[in-house]
Amino acid sequence: MRIALFVTCLVDALFPDVGKATTTLLRRLGHEVVFPADQTCCGQMHVNTGYQRAAVPLIKHHAAVFDPYDAIVAPSGSCVGSVRHQHSAVASRAGSRGLASRAASVAARTYELSEFLVDVLGVDDVGAYYPHRVTYHPTCHSLRMLRVGDKPLRLLRNVGGIDLVELPDADQCCGFGGTFAVKNADTSTAMLADKMSNVLSTRAEAVCAGDSSCLMHIGGGLSRLRTGTKPVHLAEILASVP
Repeated sequence: MRIALFVTCLVDALFPDVGKATTTLLRRLGHEVVFPADQTCCGQMHVNTGYQRAAVPLIKHHAAVFDPYDAIVAPSGSCVGSVRHQHSAVASRAGSRGLASRAASVAARTYELSEFLVDVLGVDDVGAYYPHRVTYHPTCHSLRMLRVGDKPLRLLRNVGGIDLVELPDADQCCGFGGTFAVKNADTSTAMLADKMSNVLSTRAEAVCAGDSSCLMHIGGGLSRLRTGTKPVHLAEILASVP
């Protein structure tokens, strides 16, 4: 299968190893992975902060860049959620029926990494090996918008050497929420404190999630406390081999 990597802004700018791990994993499973160099922001930030018309050119560009591919995979439930649940609707509200149709077509071929592996490829054991104590945080968009369910956990349970421990109150938000953390810093910090307390209670060496944004938030808090617990993206664990 010819797969386009939708790397997302945050991964591209701050966490390139997550994009590399996603590519390594998919290629190891026998697929062609290409990186469309013209990709840019998907426009989620604009839509979520009320600038829907400003997002239309970004949606148009995104649809044009990714339309040629059989499948589009991103290591982010948040950005995939935006493509699948916002793009066509925003284009439609802007009066562009043609763009709405193209955006819907691209959205139907766009997947978060874990759902692509389990639902499309039918794989829940990718041959990974990660001999560490790990706890998993299900990010809000993957959990509530994409409804990936236990797919990330199914993949993690099949990783060789892993000691996977349950995270208390796992379904509670970490407090990031994109611009929410900026606009509501005190509330965000309080939510983060609860999440960190639960992570530390597991005595995990690493906290895993499917979104670099949430891991940046949680990892930043943990690093300031000098806990030694590190944030690790799901793709990085799945790409690890003996």
